[in-house]
Amino acid sequence: MSIRGRPRLKILRRLGVQLPGLTRKDGERRPTSPGQHGPTGGRRKKSLFRRRLEEKQKVRFNYGVTEGQMRRYMAEASGMPGITGHNFLALLERRLDNVIFRLGFAPTIPAARQLVSHGHVLVDGRRVDRPSFQVTSGMTVSLGPRSREVPGVLAAVERGPQVRLPSFLALDPDDRFTGRVLGLPQRHDVPVAVEDRSIVEHYAR
Repeated sequence: MSIRGRPRLKILRRLGVQLPGLTRKDGERRPTSPGQHGPTGGRRKKSLFRRRLEEKQKVRFNYGVTEGQMRRYMAEASGMPGITGHNFLALLERRLDNVIFRLGFAPTIPAARQLVSHGHVLVDGRRVDRPSFQVTSGMTVSLGPRSREVPGVLAAVERGPQVRLPSFLALDPDDRFTGRVLGLPQRHDVPVAVEDRSIVEHYAR
């Protein structure tokens, strides 16, 4: 996991934005940047490079992907029809660990990644243990029978999705441990306030 060992609240405070995929906590109690110069650090003007870097970091930390994965997603997005930034975010939204999180089966994306890696997730009835697996329209995503008895999973399902359920996903009304992929993610489905154009410009340097 790319953020292992990093204090999550410090990340929120440094970037100044909520990252629901990273943690359920928020930085409202201490909204300034970490460190002794945090309260006054905002007076310095940010360079263009830093602004672009921070936009990229918001996405990387929220989805918990490595820099190498970010570059591969950007390369794939640039070869797809449409707006590159939107394609890039859609690829991240289609990751299986993110889908498990968005459906409310786990409280964060790191927790969802653990569920997937440990073989708790079924896609169209088949076990998939690769967090980066890309879901497509028409797929059914569910938790295995034994997984539905895990206390952490039960607690997450009782709470429901941590953020608004996106338009490309739906929960099965007859089975709260099953979700369906209705289509492809749209730009408004992304739960993080981010400028995708800045991310594209960052990797185009």
